[in-house]
Amino acid sequence: MKKMFFVSALGLLSFSAFSQAAIDKALLDNLRKEKEKSDKGVSDPKASAKASFWMDRATTYSSIANQSSELDSSAAKTALEAYKKVVELDPKKGKDAQKFITGEDPSLFNAFVRQGAEKYQNKNLSGALEMFQLAQTVNTKDTLASLYGGIAAQQIDKKEEAKVQFEKYVENGGKDPSVFYGLAQLYRAENNFDKAVATLNKGLERSPGNKDLKSEVVNILLASGKEDQAIAELTALTKSDPTNVQNIVNLAILYDNMNSKLGTKIKELQGKMGSGTSKSADLTKKLDGEKEKLAIYDGEVKRVSALLKKTPAKPDLKRQLTDLAAKKKESTEAIASLETEIKTAQEAAKGNDNSAMETELTKLKAEKKNANDQAIASYKKVLEIDAANYDALYNLGVFYFNEAVQLKSEVDNMNMTEYQQRGKEVEGRVCGRFKKAKPYFEKAIQVKDEAEAKDNLATVNNVLEQFAGKGVACTEE
Repeated sequence: MKKMFFVSALGLLSFSAFSQAAIDKALLDNLRKEKEKSDKGVSDPKASAKASFWMDRATTYSSIANQSSELDSSAAKTALEAYKKVVELDPKKGKDAQKFITGEDPSLFNAFVRQGAEKYQNKNLSGALEMFQLAQTVNTKDTLASLYGGIAAQQIDKKEEAKVQFEKYVENGGKDPSVFYGLAQLYRAENNFDKAVATLNKGLERSPGNKDLKSEVVNILLASGKEDQAIAELTALTKSDPTNVQNIVNLAILYDNMNSKLGTKIKELQGKMGSGTSKSADLTKKLDGEKEKLAIYDGEVKRVSALLKKTPAKPDLKRQLTDLAAKKKESTEAIASLETEIKTAQEAAKGNDNSAMETELTKLKAEKKNANDQAIASYKKVLEIDAANYDALYNLGVFYFNEAVQLKSEVDNMNMTEYQQRGKEVEGRVCGRFKKAKPYFEKAIQVKDEAEAKDNLATVNNVLEQFAGKGVACTEE
């Protein structure tokens, strides 16, 4: 992110043009004498009543401001006041004075800008701001003074005034992209995201190819939670500049994040639906599993009881019978509890609009699949351009790693019957996802020796060893 200050901008003011070293000593002495004479005249009622006196005073102080600020670092202000006095005293001479006050003659405007720049260089930022503000009263259509005024205001943390100054710069046709960027940052800092984006877009109208402004539009859209718009903007950027790897990486990450968020939404919705019909169905599966277990325990009790009658002296059979009785009790209690939960879930289902939720679930799953596919395609597009891009390699590894973890949770939630039916098949897919993640972590480590990639690779290798030990064949999709 760029710094909000525009310190370097004032370097554009060429102080060689303002250098006092070139001022002739005789001229300096003359200005000093003229200043002293003018200052005395202010307290002379006869002299100060004449418009010609104030015109001469304005000329003297304007010359000081433009040529020798060491005599008075705020001479431009005195010159402006003197010109206004001329207008007040003599309408005829006032016409000439007005040329300076309105900027028709640029000498007074230049005097304010010059002295403002000098104050800035001397770290008198408040004084600099005042000079730049007064310069704008002389020339309301200028962009230079508003630019420097905004810079000075920003550096003394006068954010509101900085916005005013930069907005004037924009209003008067300023084109510097850094101003639009900085102004957008000011609006972003106060969470005025719409204004920030509008400012950046205005900057893009004046600098259509500026990549920093385009990227910041995306950043602010993301910060304001407008991911769809951010994706649209970033997609446009990747089309206009197809070899810009970072834009494609950012687009992939956007889709990746969207994929994760949609997954969370789907789980939440399924959980809500689980309070009704779906939960009832899941509980029924668990109930069936418990009943199967109870039937097995009953069969074992009969078998062990028959053996005990034949050989009553065997203590091991009595222990087995005791253990089975305890397991039967646990299973019987679990069945009773599940039956109660099923009734509660069925009651809850009556208050759910399952049809609407199913429709929403279908929509979310389709959006998730699209985000999933777009993320993978974008990461792979990056690797086509730059096979050693760490972000794409690492993120793809994480992508497949997370898919494996999600699939594994499906296996963990299976009951005995479900596992017997398709547990091994799903485990094979879990193994396949981990196997798919492995080469991306390996290549990422080759590019950059990062602990995060090494830790994930170690986990993947450990899991794959466990699957090999269990005889699970990895199914790669």
